Amino acid sequence: MSSASPLAPQPARQVRGTAPPPFSTPDSGVAGLRGTRPCAADARAMDPAESVLAVLVAALALVSLLSNALVLLCVARSAEIRRQAPGVLTANLSVCNALVAALNMPATLLGIVAGHQPVGDRLCRALGFLETLLSANAMLSVAALGVDRWVAVVFPLSYASKMRPRDAALMLAFAWLHSLAFSAAPSLLSWADYHGAYASCTLRPSAGAARAAFAAFCVAFHACTFALALLTLCFAYVKVLRVARLHCRRIDVITMQTLLLLVDIQPSVKRRCLAEQRRRRRRATRKISVFIGSFVFCFGPYVATRLAELLPFVEVERHWGIVSRCLAYSKAASDPFAYCLLRQQYRKVLLRLVHRLLQRDPPPSSRHSGSLDTEPDCCPQRPR
Repeated sequence: MSSASPLAPQPARQVRGTAPPPFSTPDSGVAGLRGTRPCAADARAMDPAESVLAVLVAALALVSLLSNALVLLCVARSAEIRRQAPGVLTANLSVCNALVAALNMPATLLGIVAGHQPVGDRLCRALGFLETLLSANAMLSVAALGVDRWVAVVFPLSYASKMRPRDAALMLAFAWLHSLAFSAAPSLLSWADYHGAYASCTLRPSAGAARAAFAAFCVAFHACTFALALLTLCFAYVKVLRVARLHCRRIDVITMQTLLLLVDIQPSVKRRCLAEQRRRRRRATRKISVFIGSFVFCFGPYVATRLAELLPFVEVERHWGIVSRCLAYSKAASDPFAYCLLRQQYRKVLLRLVHRLLQRDPPPSSRHSGSLDTEPDCCPQRPR
């Protein structure tokens, strides 16, 4: 006779070929994510779109690290660059971009591959703090570079007294204080956490947070960073474009008067002069469009998505959230080329370093540069 009671609970039987029910988490239905958070040991098959996005994030991280490291190397090796206000501003921008590439981009890559929060809660909150701090600081640094170009072109004679390295340091002090204030608030209110729609540790309200307070903070944050930087860039570069066009018109008048005086000039020479006039008019507009357009193209979709998800009926799809995050990351990879590495001053420093490594004598510097310089054509050179 068995001693077991018929009322005793029997162990649950598991049918052969069936898996135990998954463990659901609060993140299973947030921001476009459906399903469960797998354990770290579980294998996860990525769809083709996520595989492409993972490769893109890895490439952006590699390019950003190398390009910003080259900029910092040029600043460290050139006393002339360090003595100028743009050198101080670009060094700060490169530091922010390099930190994003070294810390936030790898965490996003792990989030895409794993499909869930790839790091611990404390580290994720720290990464969310850094993401807010560095992105705000990078936007304000780009705006400060726009102000520097405006002073250099509109006030060329007094540029040396108005934009000294000390003045650039004051602008950067404001940028850091501004960024620290907006990044400390989410950390104190527990609004920095893993967001599955972006596969990143970023701004996200906690479970018991008031939605209205978080929405007000996000609107204020993007208004005081993205919108402020964009308005500053538009104001500065519109003024630069006006001065550039004014100088181009003056040069065009002198050129036309010269062509009228030289009656016996060959037709081919005249055609080349007129073609150069047309190129000169378009060059300044094209360069300024690159600075403003890249800022809007890289940061605009991400900021618009973060503001749209504040609405209760909007749910961000995971693929689009990661794409918008990649566009924001691409600014860290493009800034070194737009502001530094394609300029003749930085290229000379890099060439000297390469020839020093190869133990060769550097060639004579060329006067002509095909770089994307930040100074528009037809404007006077800034005083050294």
